[in-house]
Amino acid sequence: MSKITFLGAGSSIFAKNVLGDCMRVEALQDFEIALFDIDHERLKDSEQMLNNIKKNLESTVTIVSYTDRKEALRDAKYVINAIQVGGYDPSTIIDFEIPKKYGLRQTIADTVGIGGIFRSLRTIPVMMDFAKDMQEVCPNAWFLNYTNPMAALTGTMLRYTGIKTVGLCHSVQGCAEDLLKSLDMTTDNIQWEIAGINHVAWLLEITGNGEDLYPEIKRRALEKQKEKHSDMVRFELMLRFGYYVTESSEHNAEYHPYFIKSRYPELINRFNIPLDEYPRRCISQIEEWKKMRTDLINDENLTHERTNEYGSYIIEAMETNQPIKIGGNVLNTGGLISNLPENACVEVPCLVDASGITPTYVGELPEQLAAINRTNINTQLLTIQAAMTGKKEHIYHAAMLDPHTSAELSIDDIIAMCDELIEAHGDMLPKYY
Repeated sequence: MSKITFLGAGSSIFAKNVLGDCMRVEALQDFEIALFDIDHERLKDSEQMLNNIKKNLESTVTIVSYTDRKEALRDAKYVINAIQVGGYDPSTIIDFEIPKKYGLRQTIADTVGIGGIFRSLRTIPVMMDFAKDMQEVCPNAWFLNYTNPMAALTGTMLRYTGIKTVGLCHSVQGCAEDLLKSLDMTTDNIQWEIAGINHVAWLLEITGNGEDLYPEIKRRALEKQKEKHSDMVRFELMLRFGYYVTESSEHNAEYHPYFIKSRYPELINRFNIPLDEYPRRCISQIEEWKKMRTDLINDENLTHERTNEYGSYIIEAMETNQPIKIGGNVLNTGGLISNLPENACVEVPCLVDASGITPTYVGELPEQLAAINRTNINTQLLTIQAAMTGKKEHIYHAAMLDPHTSAELSIDDIIAMCDELIEAHGDMLPKYY
């Protein structure tokens, strides 16, 4: 029996989406779905929920919960990763509150920035443990990574483990349609191309019935910027740099040095930037889960409609040899994007079939876009170097080169902040020297 292993299965809503999708695929009906999470209560919740979906979809998959990670991985053909190391309390609180003491404000803090650096540092060792287990019990499995920071984690897996890995994010597939809908433009017969790095990939072209839609998009965007709306940062970036970026404005506000600035506090209101957004979401989600847990887990009539998450489509394409195209995070080997570093993790169109995942060649990005990407890649590569060498100096380097951090703080304050963050994380981080 072929096997799909889901690491972090206690993330019940995400497990419902990705594994519910798999249950709707005819080619996957004889698979075992192996669930693993260090939170055994949440693991049991997800198992019960998924069994209800299985019954109502009349699926013939086998759902098994494991408390031994290596046994969950044994003989897996596909491994889906959706873990969060440290959770909201204490890790997210640490990531936000200590930088705030130094005057450094954030919105999401899960990709780059000081929060992204430390989320990477506490997650990479766990991922290395996953890879070690996989080399022993399922060395040929595909590792489908959904965990952020996407580029740093996926890049580490690809450069240091030998495990076949692709990083998956849902900011690509909905980008073009969502942009057009926000501007009251039709989405009929559109074609688009996206490439860059995760969360800062660029809508390089977009056409409708063969006609370039960018001139009309920019005309409407310029008009829309005259009033407050939820996507003002991305519209500003597009109007200044020429292209729309995939991930949301609340994310992109902290990836660049232009928007969250203590010297220009008026920018927060002008661009409608939700400071401390991720902690608010975490608190809200925790409270919502308390309310909905019983209804969702015990709903014997629970069913599922297939989502646009890439996971099930990738596995289906590999199993049936019916090709699909995805936006995947892969190593920039051979210069897929020729003006970005080859050891960077890039997000490019990829073809998927029974032979695996084949990235496509993009060529040069417009130079201003590549320049923006390189500022984030610098921090990603140095974060990986810190994690893999154990050298504290590379944590400092990563932070000093982060666009937002370096635009706000002095070198002395950046180093002091990093030292305080390292101390606050305690045993959640390995020892750095």
